[in-house]
Amino acid sequence: MTNFERETQAPWPADEQALQQARSFNEKLAWLPRFRIRNRITPRVIQGLLRAGQIGRTGKLLKHGLKAETRLIGDGVPVPVRIIRPKGQAKGVVLDFHGGGWVIGNPQMNDDLNLAMVNTCDVTVVSVDYRLAVSTPIEGLMEDCLSAARWLLSDDSGEFADLPVIVVGESAGAHLAAATLLALKKSPDLLRRVSGALLYYGVYDLTGTASVRTAPPETLVLDGPGMVEAFRMLTPGLDDEQRRQPPLSPLYGDFTDFPPALMFVGELDPLRDDTLDIARRWIKSAPVEVHLLPSCPHGFIHFPTAMAESVLAHSRTWITARINAWTPQASFKLSQK
Repeated sequence: MTNFERETQAPWPADEQALQQARSFNEKLAWLPRFRIRNRITPRVIQGLLRAGQIGRTGKLLKHGLKAETRLIGDGVPVPVRIIRPKGQAKGVVLDFHGGGWVIGNPQMNDDLNLAMVNTCDVTVVSVDYRLAVSTPIEGLMEDCLSAARWLLSDDSGEFADLPVIVVGESAGAHLAAATLLALKKSPDLLRRVSGALLYYGVYDLTGTASVRTAPPETLVLDGPGMVEAFRMLTPGLDDEQRRQPPLSPLYGDFTDFPPALMFVGELDPLRDDTLDIARRWIKSAPVEVHLLPSCPHGFIHFPTAMAESVLAHSRTWITARINAWTPQASFKLSQK
């Protein structure tokens, strides 16, 4: 174990029962095909099924006395955002980037996770419904996410003024979250308003880290070696050197002045090295807490296991701590209206 691992990777408190439950669930996952982007048709079909399955699912929010607002923001291409507010006064804002390999997904798929954050942490959750890479270059997705972040962070006279902002991203959403933070370095007043970054098993090198390229058969959910070709499909016309350029590959960015971060990745995730490698770089500029979860595959926070529940509970505790530690400073506001 390296010094970095000793200093940052605290053992996750999983008892034998929780580990056995995770392993039993993994046995079921092992029967499923590994997700891989092979074309632009299959994701469209999956996206259609996802939206069809979400029809009529707003009832869960209503049971909690909450509702979601959809708003179009941005000066250029309009970007939809889905806003869920707490019943009382919000103490902070979560800017959420959903996963889905850049080609599927929408904010509503995270309603369960976001509902728990709203109720437990007293935050407003703003989820970005960015365009998908089946019809838009990945740079367009990054532009959507940056537009949403700039809109939220420059709100110096509205409902989000003086509230700490936590950026949350999962998988491809973690990539977009990290890329957005790097792009915000050009606007330091805005970047300083970000109180923390919570990132689950992100993709940070679009040429493929070592754990992606050499992923053994026992890794689950994602087809590791197949991801390298998917990265090339999503970035046509670029060579590997160009794909490594930040913010397209956030791993190689400058993390100076970045906020503290909390990161998770599973041992059975081909993207393991992405998280561990970016944590090594990030921690040179800001505190990073990173956890390598035993017996956990990609996407594990959505699975019905005690391990997932404990990770999500820890994440909500961390969000609350970051919000409570925040001190509004007038100098963080933009001077221009």
